[in-house]
Amino acid sequence: MLSAVAADHVQRPRNQGPLETATHYGVSGSPGDGPYVELWLEVEGGTVCKAAYRTHGCPSSVAASSLLCQLATGRELERVKELTGDELLLVLGGLPEGKERFAHMAVESMRNLKMMEETGCPA
Repeated sequence: MLSAVAADHVQRPRNQGPLETATHYGVSGSPGDGPYVELWLEVEGGTVCKAAYRTHGCPSSVAASSLLCQLATGRELERVKELTGDELLLVLGGLPEGKERFAHMAVESMRNLKMMEETGCPA
């Protein structure tokens, strides 16, 4: 069962992407081939102005990705990159047993961020 925080993000997902103004892109997993999280950020002066995600649709992955984008917005990119999967799980109020990996995937997509020019990925 999902926590109240996680359920809220599943029922009312925030920041679904892609984000056309993105300056950074990160991914965890393989889009179109199993579980994945794609992350787009618009960063100005080292601060995340906007964040968006796309995932394979699992409720736990949606909750983790949606909350990660919410937490990232308005914060310094380098500080956001320090967030761990366990910390995201704590803020989420946990995820159902066996689904914790989706919080770690969301954080991994943040750690895999590259400037858009480096990825060749369209927004």
